[in-house]
Amino acid sequence: MKQVVFHEVGLPQEVLKYEEADIPQPKPHEVRIKVTARNINPSDIMFIRGMYGITPKLPSSAGFEAVGIVDAMDEKETLALGTKVIFTALGTWKEYVTVPVQSVISIPEELPDAVACQAFVNPLTAYAMLETSGLEEGDWLLVTAGASAFGKLVIQMANQKGIKVACTVRREEQKEVLTSLGASLVINTEKEKLQKVIMEKTGEGVAVVFDAVGGILGAKALACLKNNGKMMVFGLLSLENIPLNSGLLIFKNLKIEGFWLTSYMESINHEQREIAFKTVLSHLLSEKVKVDVQAIYPLNEFLEAIKEYEKGGRNGKVILVS
Repeated sequence: MKQVVFHEVGLPQEVLKYEEADIPQPKPHEVRIKVTARNINPSDIMFIRGMYGITPKLPSSAGFEAVGIVDAMDEKETLALGTKVIFTALGTWKEYVTVPVQSVISIPEELPDAVACQAFVNPLTAYAMLETSGLEEGDWLLVTAGASAFGKLVIQMANQKGIKVACTVRREEQKEVLTSLGASLVINTEKEKLQKVIMEKTGEGVAVVFDAVGGILGAKALACLKNNGKMMVFGLLSLENIPLNSGLLIFKNLKIEGFWLTSYMESINHEQREIAFKTVLSHLLSEKVKVDVQAIYPLNEFLEAIKEYEKGGRNGKVILVS
């Protein structure tokens, strides 16, 4: 089989290689999946660069999320051959992957691969963060990097719950896109002062911040919280830690907590996981929640795909297909 791997951490363009490898054989509790599509997430790039929370065991394939078809069954024959599934794994930029059968989710055939390969990480993170945020109808939520795939999903899901969403962007043309998805307020931080606009429009600040950026923007977002507010940190797109204002934390009684989907999924029971997946897949199938696709490339054109991923102003995911 073909796979994209790296033997040392570094910039993807410099360390990724397209190589031949043996097709993996599943263990008794595993299924083998013929991968049909996978999307490029920020976490994938950080993993390749050695900057993610999980250290790669070299050599390693890239990618955490994908969709595919069951090619070999586990010993209990839990899933039939040909079943369409989504899954997460360490290294999905390859033609075949073996994963524990309990970690894969069967999905309807009619869900397109370009959508299905995005159905795990971002939609579930958006669902889980809204569920655990404590936000109620009428509350204000601030989302940094609002034009990201995650930001768009949160806007759509929050809108269904009656939660008002403010979000940050860096390009004026993104305002109309996010407003059309249901955002109540979109702030271009290249031209507007975030805290000033938030206070003018909300009166007292937002109840919760979902921060994907960190750095100075994260600090500015923290200052937008009202008394007893909470910031949930789940990304570090700026690659810079948030410089914290201790006075804000003390006198406004603010809370900051991290969120990682892996930890969340481990903390909930089987019934809660079933509800989460059912809700997300229902949203995607009904198109109550939509995801965007920027471009689709074959796996062997991964370098071109990464170039597309790194383009400024990108409005959708870049997909790698087998």
